[in-house]
Amino acid sequence: MAIFTHVCLGTNDLAKAGKFYDATLSPLGVKNMGPLGDKATLYGAEAPEFVILSPANGQPATFANGGTLGFAAPSREAVRQFHAAGLANGGADEGAPGPRTFTPTAYAAYLRDPDGNKICAYCFNDGE
Repeated sequence: MAIFTHVCLGTNDLAKAGKFYDATLSPLGVKNMGPLGDKATLYGAEAPEFVILSPANGQPATFANGGTLGFAAPSREAVRQFHAAGLANGGADEGAPGPRTFTPTAYAAYLRDPDGNKICAYCFNDGE
């Protein structure tokens, strides 16, 4: 059983964030599932699970210090594509694709989205 119904990240520019997430999440099999009203966009593989949105209180969106949202990647190549697409669409590098030492099969990449939110993609497959 999943432990989340959904996860949200705030944005100050829904169109710019949409372009970033459309490109970045595509290699992971996550697709844009359409708008939720005029201030949010839904993403998921089978059902909406991830939401980018303008904060409901009207205040600027800010990123969490210490917060990271991790996405599952089906392969190490998908991790590399996630990272490259993020950089090409307004993201900033927070950790190049490569092995992570906490477990022998961990392979990941980290990005900051255009609003400064920290995201990553992880693959735990052994090898390619």
